[in-house]
Amino acid sequence: MQPPFDTAKGVSKTVVGYTGGSKENANYELVSAHKTKHRESIEVTYDPAQISYDQLLDIFWHNIKPTQADGQFADIGLSYQAAIYYADDAEKKAAEASKDKLGKSGKFDQPIVTEILPQMPFYPAEDYHQKYYLKNPEAFEAYHIGSGRVGYLQGIWGK
Repeated sequence: MQPPFDTAKGVSKTVVGYTGGSKENANYELVSAHKTKHRESIEVTYDPAQISYDQLLDIFWHNIKPTQADGQFADIGLSYQAAIYYADDAEKKAAEASKDKLGKSGKFDQPIVTEILPQMPFYPAEDYHQKYYLKNPEAFEAYHIGSGRVGYLQGIWGK
């Protein structure tokens, strides 16, 4: 999820991490073992004069499989389930409207199951996870394609 946000005009910073769980100071070992109920997530800092929240939502929807309830692509489990975490009522309404619009778009044969949840504490992931796609480009690309993500997204949205 980090590359599409990193390349969006108006996004000044992204941090990958964990949110939505019950333990403080989540880390990869605990989250990936499904012991904390956190989800892998991304925190996006942006300039609303350059990119809107609706545009950020559009980037999100164009990079997930919104009909998959058990995770994302080859990654299965709660920590991989897609969700939008909203900070206030305006973000909640915008997220719900975008989800509704996506559901009515005719692009999907199944219902949109991505959850829209209140913002919870966010814990940055370990340094080796930050900008992983830049630090490990071959491994990232192999997984990106091998997971089925690339083919699915191209089939839904085109190139």
